[in-house]
Amino acid sequence: MTATRLTRLLSGPDGDSPRLGYGADYNPEQWSREVWEEDVRLMREAGVTVVSVGIFSWARIQPAPDEWDFTWLDEVMDLLHEGGIGVDLATATASPPPWLTTAHPEILPVTATGETVWPGARQHWRPTSPVFRDHALRLVREMAARYANHPALVAWHISNELGCHNIYDYSDDAARAFRDWLRARYTTLEGLNHAWGTAFWSQRYSGWEQILPPRLAASHPNPTQQLDFKRFSSDALKDYLRAERDVLRQITPDVPVTTNFMVMNGTKGMNYPDWADEIDFVSNDHYVHPGPQDRDELSFSANLTSGIAGGRPWFLMEHSTSAVNWQPVNVAKRPGDLARDSLLHVAHGADAVCYFQWRQSSAGAEKYHSAMVPHAGEDSDLFRAVVALGDTLKALAPVAGSEREPAPVGIVYDWESWWASEQDSHPTSLLDYRQEALDWYSALLALGVRADIVTTRADLDRHRVLIAPVLHVVPAELAKDLTRYAENGGHLITTYFSGVVDENDHVWLGGYPGALRELLGIRIEEFGPLLDGESVELDGAGTGSLWTDRITVTEPEVEVLARYRTGAYADRPAVTRRPAGRGSAAYVSTRLGPEGLAGLLPGLLAAAGVGSELPAEAQGRVELAVRRDADSRYLFLVNRTDETVPLPGLAGELLTGRPADADTLVLPPREVAVLRQPAD
Repeated sequence: MTATRLTRLLSGPDGDSPRLGYGADYNPEQWSREVWEEDVRLMREAGVTVVSVGIFSWARIQPAPDEWDFTWLDEVMDLLHEGGIGVDLATATASPPPWLTTAHPEILPVTATGETVWPGARQHWRPTSPVFRDHALRLVREMAARYANHPALVAWHISNELGCHNIYDYSDDAARAFRDWLRARYTTLEGLNHAWGTAFWSQRYSGWEQILPPRLAASHPNPTQQLDFKRFSSDALKDYLRAERDVLRQITPDVPVTTNFMVMNGTKGMNYPDWADEIDFVSNDHYVHPGPQDRDELSFSANLTSGIAGGRPWFLMEHSTSAVNWQPVNVAKRPGDLARDSLLHVAHGADAVCYFQWRQSSAGAEKYHSAMVPHAGEDSDLFRAVVALGDTLKALAPVAGSEREPAPVGIVYDWESWWASEQDSHPTSLLDYRQEALDWYSALLALGVRADIVTTRADLDRHRVLIAPVLHVVPAELAKDLTRYAENGGHLITTYFSGVVDENDHVWLGGYPGALRELLGIRIEEFGPLLDGESVELDGAGTGSLWTDRITVTEPEVEVLARYRTGAYADRPAVTRRPAGRGSAAYVSTRLGPEGLAGLLPGLLAAAGVGSELPAEAQGRVELAVRRDADSRYLFLVNRTDETVPLPGLAGELLTGRPADADTLVLPPREVAVLRQPAD
C-alpha cells in the first residue's frame, strides 16, 4: 500500500483531511450493551478514530460448527460507525474455539519433545494443519461476506500476532509440509544432502520420507536443518497469511489487508521483511522491556519497522498505556511516558497510534494489563493523559502520509544472520545478535547521529555509513554488493563473526571473515571467544567482552585503529580500516558495548563526513528523527532525559501551536517537540 492509500484509510469523515489514527483493540464481547454506548462516548472524548474489533471472537461468532451469531457484532459495528469511528476488523481466527479442538485435536501444535500444546490459553493451532485451515477460511469467508459493504469497515486484520506462540510446530503435519518445502528449495535429494552437509555423522538421506523437523535428538541437530526449519516455519505462517488474504481480496478487493507484526525485543521467528510485501500496509505491536536501554530499544524497534515498511508510513497496532501483565515485575509508566513512547513511534513513521486495549478487562489473563480506560475509569490520570495525547495527534495531522527521510547512517539487520549466528555448537552461546545491533544504535543516539535500521533488501547506497554487526550469513552476491558499496564511496563497518558462512551455513574457507576477507584486508585463523565475565582492554577504545579475534593484516593499506592491550591477543589489531575505492571497510573484533562504541564511532564517522545535526547542548540528550513530504520536513525532537534541554539554533513552526525560533525552543523532561520546516 502506498503512503497515500494509508493516509486515505485514516482520513477524516470528508475523506480528504489527513490525520493520524488513534485507537485500540476493542473487545466489546467482554462487556454489556450499556458499556458499549459509554465506550463510544469516551472514544469520541479521547479523539479515537479507529479500533480493532473481533480479534478473539471466534467462539462467540461461531458457537458450534453450524451455528453463527453475528447479531452482537452487527450492533457494535453500527454503534462505532454512528460515532464516526472506523473498524479494523479482525478475521477472528487467532484462537480456535473449544468445540473445534475437541472435535479435531489433530490441529493442536506439538513441541520438539513430542508434547501436545493443549487449549486453555491462545493460538493453539498448527500453521500447516489442513483441518484448521479449512475451518478458519470458512470463518473468514463468512466475515468478509457479511461486512463487505459495512460503512465502518476500513481495513482487515488477519488473525493476530501470527507466530507469537505457535511459530515452531514439530507435528506430522509440519513434517509433511517441511518435506514439500525442501523439495521446492532443493529439487533433488542430492541438492539437499549437499546443502545440509549430510556426509557428517552419517546423515545422508536416500528418500524424502526420511526427513523430519529437528525434533529432540541425542546431540546437536544438523545446523542447516535447523536453519531451514526456521526458514520453513516463517514461510508456513506466511503461506497461511496469504490464504486468509486471498479470501479477503476475492470478496472485498477494495478493503486493505494487514496483520500485526511483533518487531520488538524477544521476537525473531518470523522473517518480517519477507512478509511485508504480502499485506497492504505494515502494522506492528511493541511493548517496552524495562532496563537501561528500554527507550533506545523502543526507538530501535520503531526504526526497524520503518525499514521493513520501506520507509513508508505504518500502523502501530498495539502498545501499552502503562504497565503490562506478562513481565516478572510489571512497572507502571511515569507521567509523560505515555505520550513520549507513542510519539517516538510516530517519529519513526507510524501514521496510527493504537493500544492494547480500549477498556481494561475485569477478568482473564490480561486483566492487569493497562488500557486506555483503566479499572479506575475516566476519572483517572491515565485517561486524562489518553485524552491529551488525542489532542496532540490532532495537532500533528500535517505529518500524516509523510515518509522517513533517509539518515546518513544505516544499520543492517539481517534475519538469517540473526537465526544462524545464535544456533548451538558455535564458538560461544553468549552471542546476542539483536543486542549487538542495539548497542551500535544506542551509541549513535548518544552521539546525536541519525541512523536507519535497514534490511539487506534495502537500497544500501542511500547511507554514507553502513554498519553491519554480526553479519554472519553472507552469500556471494551480498559480498559483491558490499564491496561495490564501499568502492563507490560508502563506508562499511562490520564486526566479529561476520562473513563466516554462506546461505547453506557452510563456512567460507581460507580464513575468516570469509566472504568479506578481501574487502577488509585481514585474515583470522582462529576465533577467541571470551568466558562470561572476562574482558580485554583496547588501547584508546575501551573494554571488550564476549569475543576477540586473532587478526593478521593482509593488505599494506590497512590502518590499525586500535590494538588489544591485554588478553591472549595483546598487541594484535582489534579494530581495522581499509580504504576501498572511494570508500572504506572497517572491522571491530570485540563487543565494546554502547559506551565503547560511542568512543570509537566519531573516528569512523569522520571519514564519511557524518556528525550530529543537533546543537551541542542536545547531543546525546535528544533524539532526532525526520519525516518529510513534498513541501515540508518534520523534525521530531525527543527528550531522552529527565532534565530540560535547550535547543538553540533550531527554528520552525512548532506543530503543537507555539511558534519557535532559535532563542525560545526548550524541551521539557521526557517531552517531544515537532518542528515543521520548508522542504529543501
